[in-house]
Amino acid sequence: MDQILTIAQIEAQFQSEWVLIENPQTDANRQVQSGKVLWHSKDREEVYRQAIKLRLKRFATLYTGKMPENTAIVL
Repeated sequence: MDQILTIAQIEAQFQSEWVLIENPQTDANRQVQSGKVLWHSKDREEVYRQAIKLRLKRFATLYTGKMPENTAIVL
């Protein structure tokens, strides 16, 4: 996973998974457009553990699936 992928490629390749992206390229609204995938998993906590372990300076985590209805997201 050394190549830079677009968000569409990431969503197609890692369906319904949590994805850790190094040095994400973002648009003016800070939406991830592309980046290098370092880790992916169905388990969100596993992706978070990898982010902590790798001590990345700039990264993003994304969920590529659909959130169930009535799901609250806390930032």
